[in-house]
Amino acid sequence: MRLPALALLCLGVAACQDAAAPSVEVSDAVCRPTPNGRDLTGCYMTLTATTDDRLIAVSTPAAATSEIHEMSTAGGVMTMAEMAGGLPLPAGQATSLQPGGNHIMLMQVTMPLAEGDTVELALTFEDAAPVTVSARVGNPAVN
Repeated sequence: MRLPALALLCLGVAACQDAAAPSVEVSDAVCRPTPNGRDLTGCYMTLTATTDDRLIAVSTPAAATSEIHEMSTAGGVMTMAEMAGGLPLPAGQATSLQPGGNHIMLMQVTMPLAEGDTVELALTFEDAAPVTVSARVGNPAVN
């Protein structure tokens, strides 16, 4: 009688482990060097969520303000604005933050960022656990 109960307990534990917590994988994180005399820059990366999720906030000790921005073009003029609702991350799809597109904007950078430096970025998601990434400072790859 003990063996069937133990087998059922093992099956129950295995079933619970199959329901993995949502997570987001981050790759290719890079922030541009700050231009001379400027205190802002853009950061780029690729995010892949295991379930539908949303990047809702970014923080860093390297800047007073960090925002998730989207780029748009209207009437031949390119503008950028904060994504107030965050950046949607469809399950299993790589979402790229890249020059000329969605990106992270660092404003009031506390010290100039030079090629070869690193920037710690704390990413907050709607469902997944927060992720801290060390982004290299340099020029992003052009796609």
